[in-house]
Amino acid sequence: MRERDVDCWLTDMDGVLVHENKALPGAAELIEQWRSQSKPFLVLTNNSIYTPRDLSARLGRSGLEVPEDSIWTSALATATFLRDQSPNGSAFVIGEAGITTAMHEAGFVMTDVAPDFVVLGETRTYSFEAITRAIRLINDGARFIATNPDVTSPSADGPLPATGAVAALITSATRREPYVIGKPNPMMFRSAMNRLGAHSERTGMIGDRMDTDVVAGIEAGLHTVLVLSGIADRAEVERYPFRPKEILDSVADLLDEPASGNSRKSNSKEAKNTRKSEQ
Repeated sequence: MRERDVDCWLTDMDGVLVHENKALPGAAELIEQWRSQSKPFLVLTNNSIYTPRDLSARLGRSGLEVPEDSIWTSALATATFLRDQSPNGSAFVIGEAGITTAMHEAGFVMTDVAPDFVVLGETRTYSFEAITRAIRLINDGARFIATNPDVTSPSADGPLPATGAVAALITSATRREPYVIGKPNPMMFRSAMNRLGAHSERTGMIGDRMDTDVVAGIEAGLHTVLVLSGIADRAEVERYPFRPKEILDSVADLLDEPASGNSRKSNSKEAKNTRKSEQ
């Protein structure tokens, strides 16, 4: 599949559209291009702290107009998955507004008495009391779910322990591994495509990480685009046994008329060879 055959787009947020709350070159123009071409899209994030409304406001401050219904978080994916698993179920939830709001809207009752699930999300202030309660509930039979596997999250003062790190603590105490919904689980992408009514054969995924965005996109059967404006560089790509369909400097290279004069000629040799083999 060539990029022009993509009908729907999924895109990561940090490192792809924004960096340190500033829009990256070409991001605003790409979103406008999708709108003008009536191409459905969703902005994805593993962060389960914020609601789509919060994230829409954050993107707006960076100069990107993305409505809240065009944002898909690991919290939403988790709530959607659990609603399918256990309609009108119950859960003990560790996290902030992103996951608690999503769980409420999915019809779940929040309780610390014999819940169906223990759901671990991300929060800036993990409570030892809440973690202890989660361990006891899991030992008593509650199923263990984590919104994402990220072990740290950034802050102005340095990395903070995140969902994956706390999940490892709970696993060590319970000997129960969580089922993790967010990237790199392709479940995250499949639920996003269901939201759009999209098919994998006509959907593209743009990301800046090989170990989450690209591998999950490949496993979900999507057209994968790695941009070098975030985590990964060309040396990083060589560490992995798989390759994205395209490797681009930034999302500006996806514009019909690339911003700031960037050309597809700057694409990696791998991306060129891939497109040539598809013709």
